[in-house]
Amino acid sequence: MQKFNLPNNFCTILQSKEELIERVFPNIIQNHRNHNWLNERAILAPKNVQVNAINYLIQEKLPGAVISYKSIDSALNEDDAVNYPVEFLNLLEPLGIPPHFLNLKVGSSIILLRNLNAPKLCNGTRLAVKRLMPNLIEATILTDKVKGEFVLIPRIPLIPTDMPFEFKRLQFPVRLSFAMSINKAQGQTLQVCGLDLEKPCFSHGQLYVACSRVGTPNCLFVYAPNGQTKNIVYTNVLD
Repeated sequence: MQKFNLPNNFCTILQSKEELIERVFPNIIQNHRNHNWLNERAILAPKNVQVNAINYLIQEKLPGAVISYKSIDSALNEDDAVNYPVEFLNLLEPLGIPPHFLNLKVGSSIILLRNLNAPKLCNGTRLAVKRLMPNLIEATILTDKVKGEFVLIPRIPLIPTDMPFEFKRLQFPVRLSFAMSINKAQGQTLQVCGLDLEKPCFSHGQLYVACSRVGTPNCLFVYAPNGQTKNIVYTNVLD
């Protein structure tokens, strides 16, 4: 694994994360209500910590107040309830689980984390927030044949499968999706794609997946320090 220079004819190299956001989501205050515009673009990053930071930076640009939803967390086993207090459970963000504090605005782009009503509402469906209520989120579907349809999303119990103990989180099964992890973006087709490589890819094929979400080089915008990044290739896969 070695650093290499990203070629200029392959993508547009940017110098900062702020520039990346502006190139992928230009004039977002005026454009975010255009659902076609919103659906055709996203910023990808290798790790969720980068994704979360970008999502909150972009959401801050939208007009209106932030509505915060707190999850209700509980250990499923009585013995675990003693070892893992609620305050600790609130800090956890397992893969595929929404955060304890889910902060949203009307107009935000979100992605569904569970199948609710297949094939209309599936894991990976992108939506735009239309109205935020205490126990429901009204949203507009941005993708597939039911694009433009209004739906209601309830809080549901979510149990992560990759933890050493079992706990349940009652929360809306969504996350912001202005930015997504590269793994979550598999299967997505975008017209404009940003790529945050401040931290390089860490697994085989990630860089390829990220760069292949768009069809033309002039629609791929990359922030990488000094225009360099690392690619991970497991050579035994190629044998």
